[in-house]
Amino acid sequence: MTSTNTGPAQGQSGSVAAEPDGGMQRGLKNRHLQLIAIGGSIGTGLFLGSGKLISVSGPAIIFVYLVIGFFVFFIMRALGELLLSNLHYKTFGDIAKDMLGPWAGFFVSWNYWFSWVIACVADIVAITAYAQWFNPNIPAWVPALITAVVLTVLNLQPVKFFGETEFWFAIIKIVAILGLIVVGIILMATQFTSPDGTTASISNLWTHGGMFPMGASGFVLGFQMGIFSFIGVELVGTAAAETENPRKTLPKAINSIVVRILIFYIGALAVIMAVTPWDEIAPDKSPFVATLATAGFGLAAVVIQLVVLTSAASSANSGLYSGTRMLFGLAKDGHAPAKFALTDDRGVPKRSVFFTCVFLFAAIPLLFAGDGVIAAFTFVSSMCATLILFTWGSIVVSYIVYRRRHPERHASSGFKMPLSRVAPWLVLAFFVFIAGTLLYGDDTRPSILAAPFWFILLAVLWQLRKRRLIRDGRPLTGAIPTVRHPLDDE
Repeated sequence: MTSTNTGPAQGQSGSVAAEPDGGMQRGLKNRHLQLIAIGGSIGTGLFLGSGKLISVSGPAIIFVYLVIGFFVFFIMRALGELLLSNLHYKTFGDIAKDMLGPWAGFFVSWNYWFSWVIACVADIVAITAYAQWFNPNIPAWVPALITAVVLTVLNLQPVKFFGETEFWFAIIKIVAILGLIVVGIILMATQFTSPDGTTASISNLWTHGGMFPMGASGFVLGFQMGIFSFIGVELVGTAAAETENPRKTLPKAINSIVVRILIFYIGALAVIMAVTPWDEIAPDKSPFVATLATAGFGLAAVVIQLVVLTSAASSANSGLYSGTRMLFGLAKDGHAPAKFALTDDRGVPKRSVFFTCVFLFAAIPLLFAGDGVIAAFTFVSSMCATLILFTWGSIVVSYIVYRRRHPERHASSGFKMPLSRVAPWLVLAFFVFIAGTLLYGDDTRPSILAAPFWFILLAVLWQLRKRRLIRDGRPLTGAIPTVRHPLDDE
């Protein structure tokens, strides 16, 4: 019979180190964290959502991704410095409660948990679209149900298994995108002509209405779903809590973000629009699959379709992992029922996994409520983008407070955020701009208008939870030690 505990896992040896305060284990190695970082930045938004983005913005989507990537890099550098300033931080929820107060830890952690539930639903919706590409007659609920069950089983495994799974998922994504780029370059070099008479050429980026064919409006609208493509980059912040040597591995993972964006976003989409002009790309299909199919690589298109299906499953798997760890942290602080803090003898918070997975089945009725898979995907992804702005914003605001409150930590940090005086404020201004773009679009406006109701609910729940903790004589939040962490001596 599986046992539960709230202390360190027993009988662990080798490279897996048990944490002294929670029963979770540092079972992720450097290669796991590096590939989780890459896999987190290559998600469903790129593979499926980029078709709609291209139809809205045209080649300007390249600049959209460049701008978003620029600010995301600063967010991650802020997160990296914060996490390494105190290795007792497990999540950004810990950081928020330490820097901003118990209420902030409650809000940030529950919001992040909910945003990943929504993101996982979006991924399941995308998987349904991919499955119906192979057979349109497949009932929408079948792949959704199978995916939800498989994700539950995967997340009941030890963290080392999760790391290994995501490692290979990420390898598949990387090989697929690099292969697409190479094929695209070959098609341009040989001046391949499609059946409809279009010649593959880099000039297709500007000869179909220019780089900004939809004008400033199209450029601005590109940020709506573009931000969703980057959701998951912060996963390294959650995974760092279960990584063997975060002081060495975390900086490497964060600093590689720039290269990943240039290759996997800018490179891939530039090649796609050079082979197939942007105004010929269907908004309701994956442009990765369509490009290879147009080029006559039918088998390759099938392979890519399998890859993007795997990518969506990987994204959902990572999101579920991150959400369950956030729920585990909430329970440790008394901000969620204590039973969610229980782990089995392998360090898996099983009850947190089961509770979170229940919500994945919401994808099934959602598929039948809208006008189609893409409509459902647009709604849930825009809602997720709205919530992730709050999470990222909490990281930046926490950094501003950290820098003022602990100048000595900042001065001694070996991984300082560049332009640390100015960059956080620029990032916050960018978030205001993103919120404006979500309000501007007809199909994304409902999500941001609904967000205040979610935060009102959180405020009510916090007051109820706070009163109960006070009544029971418990602290409002778990203490974050400021003493040296055992890994600092390694």
